Amino acid sequence: MDVGAAETELKDVAVQVAAEAADLVRRARDAMVAGEPVSVETKTTDTDVVTAVDRAAEQLVRDRLAELRPGDHVLGEEAGGAAGDGVTWVVDPIDGTVNFLYGAPLFAVSLAAQVDGVSVAGAVVEPVSGRCWTAVRGQGAWLDGRRLSVSSPERLELSLIGTGFAYQAERRARQARLVSGLLTRVRDVRRAGVASLDLCAVAAGWLDGYLEHGLHRWDWAAGALVAEEAGAVVHLPGSDPALGADATFAAAPSIAGALYDAAVECGVKEV
Repeated sequence: MDVGAAETELKDVAVQVAAEAADLVRRARDAMVAGEPVSVETKTTDTDVVTAVDRAAEQLVRDRLAELRPGDHVLGEEAGGAAGDGVTWVVDPIDGTVNFLYGAPLFAVSLAAQVDGVSVAGAVVEPVSGRCWTAVRGQGAWLDGRRLSVSSPERLELSLIGTGFAYQAERRARQARLVSGLLTRVRDVRRAGVASLDLCAVAAGWLDGYLEHGLHRWDWAAGALVAEEAGAVVHLPGSDPALGADATFAAAPSIAGALYDAAVECGVKEV
């Protein structure tokens, strides 16, 4: 099997397994909205939550990957794990858990296949809408069968930028100062609370750029590949010291340089 065919097969597995997990999450949300209680615990802070549904969805992903791809490694937000030789699957069982907990419809299951730390295939599935974002390295990005391409705003001041905030209060304050500086240089700023979908939104042209600190590998593994394969300029955490140690950056090429420069001028490295 050639490399392209192998990566396409990984994408198909990602779509299948992420869709199954998304169905579990959707049914759990329907029950929750109907009044059934859901178990909730906290992680790094009182506002950083994990639900029993997060854990059940990740376990489903692990079980299905063990059947479909025995021997592959799995790294997940809830149960941990580590990368290894060959393929490592990186899963966020519910990206946007706070939205899920509040009954808001914007959250996703994110699943990517990585080799040597680089995403080669992935899927981001929205349980409520059913939308499925996919990408294969070197083969493009897609939304429900429609090929994606980034936007092309003429100037930074005409661009719509996405961002997000950490759970730690001190860092949130630094992020707010950065966004305050950027607000005078762009059309507007959006904050959805779902990093994977923000990256996919850049791919679709629904956002012109996106910048956030503090993401983990499971937050960006699939979405950043979708953005990159749609033509975005992407900087991943640790790849550019000028952006800070853990910044994720994605932008349409026409404003990527201007957004990068503006972020640096507004103190992005100190966030």
